[in-house]
Amino acid sequence: MRPIRLPEPPSGSMGLPEIFEGGVNVIRRAVVIGNGFAGTENQCIGLVRALGLADKHSIYRVTRPRGGVNEWLRWLPVSLHKVLDNLIRQILGNSRFAMSLRGRKLIPFPFENGLHAGLSSILEADAKRIASMAREAFEKEGPLLVVASGRDTVSVASSIKRLARENVFVIQIQHPRSRLDRFDLVVTPRHDYYALTVSGQQETPRLFRRWITPQEPPGRNVVLSTGALHQADSAALRIAATSWHDELAPLPKPLLIVNIGGPTRNCKYGSDLATQLVGSLLNVLASCGSVRISFSRRTPKKVSDIIIRDLGGHPKLYIWDGEDPNPHMGHLAWADAFVITADSISMLSEACSTGKPVYVVGSEHCKWKFSEFHKTLRERGVVRPFTGLEDISNSWSYPPLNDAIDVASRVREVLAERGLTLSR
Repeated sequence: MRPIRLPEPPSGSMGLPEIFEGGVNVIRRAVVIGNGFAGTENQCIGLVRALGLADKHSIYRVTRPRGGVNEWLRWLPVSLHKVLDNLIRQILGNSRFAMSLRGRKLIPFPFENGLHAGLSSILEADAKRIASMAREAFEKEGPLLVVASGRDTVSVASSIKRLARENVFVIQIQHPRSRLDRFDLVVTPRHDYYALTVSGQQETPRLFRRWITPQEPPGRNVVLSTGALHQADSAALRIAATSWHDELAPLPKPLLIVNIGGPTRNCKYGSDLATQLVGSLLNVLASCGSVRISFSRRTPKKVSDIIIRDLGGHPKLYIWDGEDPNPHMGHLAWADAFVITADSISMLSEACSTGKPVYVVGSEHCKWKFSEFHKTLRERGVVRPFTGLEDISNSWSYPPLNDAIDVASRVREVLAERGLTLSR
């Protein structure tokens, strides 16, 4: 994006037009493009907050039809997926067979734009419309910052850049796998480049190496983080500490927070991990004042059932029932220590930003870039394995992860190189 030289303001004027107060070289607003999943959208919002635009952004979503056969179509480009979904709808209507294909029984189809219940007020991400908005508001409000995350947002974000090249600064979070030059910046964890390391090359059969991305080391427009960006910054935690004070402050200390995710392709486990976790927690309960356990939406029922059955009746222990309000931010603020399953890079990144002890369970089940992520955390002294032999009352600390702040600093540097700045 080329810096724009503004004409000198008229001399002797009583006041300056808004365009001269920083000019069109100042970014005053942002658009977040998400996919409806908290793990990806939180990364965008976390970066926007770190850039000082927390109250100056709007959210758009690229949404897919969900449920039933749609879960098998998620590998398709989102535009083609929607075409097939509409075709099924037109052919089969609201028949019982159609409902079963969508994983719903006698429930109307989702809204026409693919939004499910609860998202009807969120604007669908339309590249042409967002690009047009950026061009029309450029002279008055300056360039538009676009921050996107997730595979389904790649085509939308790159289209916005193509349609309004001189009017937007586009950041894509998570590696888009190809043609990184479509974006001004790409923000991705360092372990996304595991395939290029010596150990990554050894793990990949030579026949398949050409198909494993990325193929090249990070270029100048790539910013590497340790973990996932998030919005659990100091300001958010102060607010959460106040909001959850009455419920969490009176609990006996130390307060141990246990966050349980769910198995992934590169971190597979089942009831065996639940049994291991139960045994380890029972061993450390004597050194805990209280324990609070939370499951994620990905937690298998067989895992949660074991936890609830074996620990649900203990007087020191509370298991969140999944109902609102979600205590997650309150837990981050008030915890004295964490135990987190190895599958969730997001939950680990958030906990490791607090500087409090973080214990990991199940990392032995992880492989590929997940194992590289855990290795990095251990080498930095940020996490320790949860063995059940710990004394939770013995605290330890480390330099907290500050990925969002570090990435925001690099974003400001790149903006300055292009003659741009952020509004204060």
